[in-house]
Amino acid sequence: MSAKVEDPDRARPASAATTSVGDDAASSTAASSKRSATASMTAPVPVPELRTNWVRRTTEIPEFGVVAACVLVFVVVTIVRPSFANVDNLQVIGLDLADYGILAIGVTFTILTGGIDLSPGAIVAFASMVSADLNVNAHWPVWLCLAVSLAIGLAIGYLHGWFVTRLNVPPFAITLVTLTAAAGGALALTEGQPISGVDPLYGQIVSNGVAGVPVPVIIFIVVAIAAWFFLERMYAGRQIYAVGGNVEAARLAGIPVKRRILLTYVVSGGCAGLVAILVIGRIGVGDPSVGNGWELDAIAAAVIGGVSLYGGEGRILGVVAGALLLMLINNALIVLNVSPFYQQVALGLVLGVAIVADRVRALRRGKPRPRRLPKSIVGSPGATPPKATA
Repeated sequence: MSAKVEDPDRARPASAATTSVGDDAASSTAASSKRSATASMTAPVPVPELRTNWVRRTTEIPEFGVVAACVLVFVVVTIVRPSFANVDNLQVIGLDLADYGILAIGVTFTILTGGIDLSPGAIVAFASMVSADLNVNAHWPVWLCLAVSLAIGLAIGYLHGWFVTRLNVPPFAITLVTLTAAAGGALALTEGQPISGVDPLYGQIVSNGVAGVPVPVIIFIVVAIAAWFFLERMYAGRQIYAVGGNVEAARLAGIPVKRRILLTYVVSGGCAGLVAILVIGRIGVGDPSVGNGWELDAIAAAVIGGVSLYGGEGRILGVVAGALLLMLINNALIVLNVSPFYQQVALGLVLGVAIVADRVRALRRGKPRPRRLPKSIVGSPGATPPKATA
């Protein structure tokens, strides 16, 4: 019998073969990992790309263009006329910003729902005249006259909201009625004559300040922060955006559409009543012609700040920047000795650019929205809403 010769590779146990293969794989993996680590250490960091992304994110902020325009106007006019940056002139700009800015914030609430308010300027005139008349002729205390001014604005705003939500009156029409009636009421109260001799406490409200900042500017900042917090951080504020975005979808989602729309007009009227208080303290008399055309400036500030006329889009930060830009332009034209007639032309051009920009944004995003409440919403209080179909 011949001896059986075995192949050394076949005679090796399977476990030993497996161990050898595993060692080879482990060594190759370690080598590749070492090469990868060495490559990563030597690879350049894409810093320019990171910077480009940061710049892109900054420029894509909705309010970036308005804020940049404010800085540009301020720097250019200061270079041409250094007196533009004086403390006294900055305080004047701040006082103007307080009046127009508060009105713009109030109007913004109505525009966010797809509505409009044309009456703030007339409400300012009427409420200020009533407050001055009660203080001078009826000898009411100042605090009570201030409360009356605020109450007039809130009451008129509530009536606007009631007509819009209950009777489906177009916001443009009902606020235009108030614009005419309130302006006429302010003139009829004293047959067009101003009311002088108001309590000096009115003036102290405006003349006082904190660290050189006038009280009206502080009030404006408080109003802006409160409006921002309500719209951006509170559930009811987000519902206002939802109503402006799609009123039918908001209703089907269970949002109280009527109450939210009513709230926006109350806020707008209340802001006008607040400005009436500040106006009396600033000019020292009750003037029936005050506030003429202020509603257009308020709407312009809101639109320039990025508030969409279709509703559902816009932020308080942009409204503040838009109001500041308008005040800087108006004051710059005065400092540069430009005719008042051209000031109105400049305001019209800025507003036109803002409206065109709003339309371009709407067309790009495809947001044609209904401007009025559908008939299914303006029903009887006990009517049941239609059910959503799959």
